[in-house]
Amino acid sequence: MKNTLSITPHLWFDKEALEAAQFYIAAFPHSAIDHVVPLRDTPSGDCELVYFHLNGQTFVAISAGPLFRFNPSISFLVNFDPGRDPSARTKLDATWAMFAEGGKVLMPLDAYPFSPRFGWIQDRYGLSWQLILANPEGDRRPFLAPALLFNGEVSGLAEEAGVFYRSVFPDSEPGQLVRYPAGMPPNREGTVMYSDFRLGDTWFAAMDSGIDHGFRFSSAIAFVVNCRDQSEIDYYWERLSAAPEAEACGWLQDRFGVAWQVGPAELNAMICCGDQTRVDRLMQALLPMKKLDLAVLRAEFEGKRPDGK
Repeated sequence: MKNTLSITPHLWFDKEALEAAQFYIAAFPHSAIDHVVPLRDTPSGDCELVYFHLNGQTFVAISAGPLFRFNPSISFLVNFDPGRDPSARTKLDATWAMFAEGGKVLMPLDAYPFSPRFGWIQDRYGLSWQLILANPEGDRRPFLAPALLFNGEVSGLAEEAGVFYRSVFPDSEPGQLVRYPAGMPPNREGTVMYSDFRLGDTWFAAMDSGIDHGFRFSSAIAFVVNCRDQSEIDYYWERLSAAPEAEACGWLQDRFGVAWQVGPAELNAMICCGDQTRVDRLMQALLPMKKLDLAVLRAEFEGKRPDGK
């Protein structure tokens, strides 16, 4: 099953998906909204789905009510690399200023042992960002990468999670691994201060915290696994899903509590086709499903029964 898989972060908003996407596009270069699709008669009522990209990283966002709230257990690491862009520090500071307006500082923008310029902040919508001036002589990484913070009952499991995810995704590789030394309580010696790894074409960061911050992974941020066919859907569903009660509409939770959406890559093209009648049929077929059935979705989209009639 060798392939370069695409993984897309999915962001859940109450009502602000389009507004937030426009805000992020203003904050980052080479960014744009790709599609805005109304979804009708969902369990959350009428919703709005927004596809957009930020400097090469695709996102999808939904306005579907106040069921989930962002928290810093998942943030987005933004690498401002002076080796690629001489104005990286200036752009980092400008992005920080945008996010600080109506936001909440989690770690002040300052010099730290690991970077001459770093800050961690929640923006006005509650989404968390880690802005870092990258080492131009270090390993090159994408501009944006999801970052997972393992705390509370999953503290100390960041390394295990990285190994597990790389065992599930055939096209993967480990990256950096920096452990906490002795004498940094409450962090346990040997747990992960920082790590990263690649799954398909997406880099992730992961770290442990010995502090129980009181927040947990949730479906506010999920990762969409864009599969080629039903066999890939079956493969990832079987290996990732660890909470049957959380399975719905292609969504699942893994053994660490991280949310994923496993579905066919062609579903995005179906949803963005521009034919609202087809989209409505598609969504009414999808909503009762747990694991997605590609043959049924195709048939409903085309207005045919699964037997082709």
